[in-house]
Amino acid sequence: MRVDTTGGFSASPLETEAAAVAAEAAGYDALSVPETAHDAFVSLALAARATSRIRLQSAIAVAFARTPMTLAYQANDVQLLSGGRFDLGLGSQVRPHIERRFGMPWSRPAARMEDFVSALRAIFHAWATGDRLHHRGEFYSHTLMTEFFSPGPNPHGMPPVMLAAVGERMTEVAGQVTDGLLAHSLTSPSYLAEVTLPALRRGRGRDDLTGFDVCLPVFTVLGADADARAVAEAGVRRQIAFYASTPPYRPVLEHHGRGALADELNGLSRRQAWDEMAGLVDDDLLGLFAVSGIADRYRDLVDRVSLNTPYDADPALVLDVVTRLRAA
Repeated sequence: MRVDTTGGFSASPLETEAAAVAAEAAGYDALSVPETAHDAFVSLALAARATSRIRLQSAIAVAFARTPMTLAYQANDVQLLSGGRFDLGLGSQVRPHIERRFGMPWSRPAARMEDFVSALRAIFHAWATGDRLHHRGEFYSHTLMTEFFSPGPNPHGMPPVMLAAVGERMTEVAGQVTDGLLAHSLTSPSYLAEVTLPALRRGRGRDDLTGFDVCLPVFTVLGADADARAVAEAGVRRQIAFYASTPPYRPVLEHHGRGALADELNGLSRRQAWDEMAGLVDDDLLGLFAVSGIADRYRDLVDRVSLNTPYDADPALVLDVVTRLRAA
């Protein structure tokens, strides 16, 4: 099982660069770079130049904030800078952010994502082969690529494409047109085994997932003593409550018979009652998503994990867990 880490959700490009250097020195397999307050590709470019071994991943770059062409150029350049160590992780984001923050169109996100990735691959193919670019899909059309604007074949090949998905339809799209799944932290072993993996197999049209990576950031409660663990638990409960209040993640709670709680949390989130929401995450719910025995719990379900610690975790404890996890 490979173990990844993250550059931090609000890390600046220079902070991400430093995190990549530290992660490589600590022996992590990959560094994922989220896109929240900074452009992920600027951070990835700096990290690529500062490292030589560790894989780098956008996790996630917001696909629908871009066109397939603009994203193709960005991904191609990071692949060049990293010497072929880049994984292009994509996600749809949610409708309010796409329409109101980015000012871009939103409709039928799973179908749109399928067309987006197909267009992206058509662009990659045109650059690699010199063939005429011809993609006419339901949402995206790309039919012009002259030699002047083509970067040509990438000597390291095109990066693998990973897709973030929770619902069954988007998960099927991941299996159909991408190279791996970026699962969400609000995912239980049961949901993975009974919902996610069957949807991936349907998308791929076969039972064999060989060569297809399933990556999971696992909520992890770490603490050297009871007080530290209590602080860690509080941070994880708060983060679970936040995610569980978001409608796209409701199917996970429904799977465990907790759909009504998702509705209650959503109502509280509209009042920004964050403390009250965290109080509704009981021990049973915490136990579904936050774990200590990661290797045993997910060994046959995922290929790559990272530790999601939404609190000020002790770096020495994190590194100790990672070392033992990689050995397992």
